[in-house]
Amino acid sequence: MNSKLPYLLSVLLLAWIHIAEAQQTKKVPHIGLVHLGGSYYPIIAGLRSGLRELGLEEGKQFVFENHDAKGDVKVAEASARDLERERVSLIYALSARVAKLVEQATVNVPIVFCVASDPVTYGLVESFARPEGRLTGIHYLGTDLTAKRLEILKEIVPKLHRVITYCYGCGGVAIKLAREAARQLGIKLVEQSVTSSGELQKALETLRAGDVDAYFYTTNAIVAGQAQLIVNKANTLGLATMFHEETLVANGALASYGVDFNEVGRLSARYIQRILAGTKPKDLPVQSYHRLSLVINLKTAK
Repeated sequence: MNSKLPYLLSVLLLAWIHIAEAQQTKKVPHIGLVHLGGSYYPIIAGLRSGLRELGLEEGKQFVFENHDAKGDVKVAEASARDLERERVSLIYALSARVAKLVEQATVNVPIVFCVASDPVTYGLVESFARPEGRLTGIHYLGTDLTAKRLEILKEIVPKLHRVITYCYGCGGVAIKLAREAARQLGIKLVEQSVTSSGELQKALETLRAGDVDAYFYTTNAIVAGQAQLIVNKANTLGLATMFHEETLVANGALASYGVDFNEVGRLSARYIQRILAGTKPKDLPVQSYHRLSLVINLKTAK
């Protein structure tokens, strides 16, 4: 018997095992997550919970490729291109701005979004019932709550006069709603445009005690991604803050009025499950989520 035969058989066996494992790994769908960080993480936590509830185990039935752009929209756009080159099964985009960037940066990959702005008005889908293209997902109340948030902030701080907000170019629906609400409430809205996380950091460095009475959130993906910076600065200056998401209140913000981000993430899981099973985004109507809650941090209030 050839003495080299057992050795050759062992080599062939190891090679076969390696190929089998590689093929098995390749079959696991990869899901790209593209977001600007910060307050979007509770949505991702909810998404993980929702997928587990649907029987999809991370690492076995799917793999996440998390691209946190940390407030930089250019990084988010580059991440989308990289993910499509890597042939991910789909991209999950958090915020309307990021979803639009992902759509523009890619050609074929399906996109599931989770957005606070009207996806029809923003040009992401043709209609809620018939999305048409390769995007669909969850729309939750966010921008539409702008006026109500400012009204609640005025009730919490009756002597409110000057409120600062950071906005992307200070255009769009949210800032228009904030201007009108401020006019009706007799509040001076101080608008400061920030187009990157770096600009936001510089703006916060120049903010001084006495400049304004409070910070007010208007829908902005960059600000949402770096919201904790605003909370920390505002608390240092003794300013009231009104946000859109309750996790920020747990981390020191004064108040929030909006939806449960964990829940909208959980609802997104069904879209991912259906698309991984072969359903086209155009065949999945956009779902709206409207359950709201007001949360106040009593320690911050004191």
